[in-house]
Amino acid sequence: MNIAQYLFTTLTQIGHVGTIQPRLAKDWTISEDGRVLTFNLPEGRTCEDGEALTADDVAWSYNRAADPARKFAGNTPGFVYTSMKFEKAEAVDDDTVAIHIAERNPMALGFTSQVFIHCREGMEKRTDDQIAREPISSAEYRMVEWSPNSQIVLEKRQDPGTFQKIVFRVIPEGSTRTAELLSGNVDIIANVPPDQVDAINASGVAKVQAVQGLRRMYVGFNQKDSFTGPDAEAFRKPEVRRALQYAVDVPAICKQLLNFECRRMTGPVNPPNDHPGLEPYPYDPAMTEKLLDEAGYPRGPDGVRLRTKLQSPRGRYLNDANVAQAVAAYLSEVGIETEVELLEWASVYTPLIRNHDAGPLFLLGSGGVLWSAVYDMAIMAQVDSGPNYTNWSDPAWFGRWDEMMAETDPARQRKIIEEMLEVFYKDGPWLQLYYQPDFYGVGKRIDWTARRDETIDLWDVKLAE
Repeated sequence: MNIAQYLFTTLTQIGHVGTIQPRLAKDWTISEDGRVLTFNLPEGRTCEDGEALTADDVAWSYNRAADPARKFAGNTPGFVYTSMKFEKAEAVDDDTVAIHIAERNPMALGFTSQVFIHCREGMEKRTDDQIAREPISSAEYRMVEWSPNSQIVLEKRQDPGTFQKIVFRVIPEGSTRTAELLSGNVDIIANVPPDQVDAINASGVAKVQAVQGLRRMYVGFNQKDSFTGPDAEAFRKPEVRRALQYAVDVPAICKQLLNFECRRMTGPVNPPNDHPGLEPYPYDPAMTEKLLDEAGYPRGPDGVRLRTKLQSPRGRYLNDANVAQAVAAYLSEVGIETEVELLEWASVYTPLIRNHDAGPLFLLGSGGVLWSAVYDMAIMAQVDSGPNYTNWSDPAWFGRWDEMMAETDPARQRKIIEEMLEVFYKDGPWLQLYYQPDFYGVGKRIDWTARRDETIDLWDVKLAE
């Protein structure tokens, strides 16, 4: 996505602090019933092949991704269109496009920042393989070189954009990325290993920018019927889930394993859109012990209350394997003897997650945004929502969703949101951990500021004075 944004434009874009801003669209209006979003486009924009970029290209791009015959997977048809309840797009004229949705939706405008726009005429002349390997740019840069598993080189073709050329290099090994940064061969590296932060900061040639990201890290309590052991039955009880919130010292995990003073979550919504009245659960194992006793799960003669399994990816998230081991150790200390199973992300863990079969405890990170509390909550818009990997079904949450979405008064809608977040805080399906910190190594040659949303924003990057 970070590379594609330079090749393919979108109607809107999200600013550094979460504001929805124009990108291809000059401006827009929303119908009184909230079901039609109409965007006005500028004249003179072109595709890389020289064809005009018009409302027809926009409408075709939106409808193409929604075409069931194409069987597209991924974020646009799988999450964006489902969440915004996309119906169709139509070109009103060359410079005006209308996006139709099934009902009023406070997330719809922001979602237009996530749907890429393609050049219809050039795309329709190409095979799928040509489309994949030789993209036709609709945005500010075009691809001039692609060496798989090595690098992609982009070249500027229209404003905005400070530099004529941007090179994205693939460097999987963290220590190698650091070495390339300190040698001056790259200007920005992502995912700096926590144990290399001090060395970079002391180098004199680069600094680490550490930001509290928007990826919500949690341990899920899977309540799927296929989990039938005593542990699974216990995790279906809100009083047990609430007791375990006190069992894990999240600030200590952040400090010792992530090298970052991170904030513990209180729910699925990222600050500053989260509930201002909720305080993160403190580390209080005595409280866990008391609540588990009251819930009917005393320690046995061997000191164990329950035995369970925590599944985790290895290498998908920042120090994830060690985080999983730490969580398991904390749970074991209060009598929940926890075995950790570390799994390969792509071929093993991802199918388990997708099919809602990870668990009964599982470590996962869910990306969020700055621009909408509702977006962050939308992963649990319905009990059968794809990202509801815990199979949680509390009517105190799901029974309020339609009411919240239909509310047109922002103050009243915010009140419903906060009431729902209180339910999640008290009885929710996540053992709340932290917003994953993001570490970027930045060479002193450039002036660039990292964002919280994992977007590598290079539109305004400049050479340092």
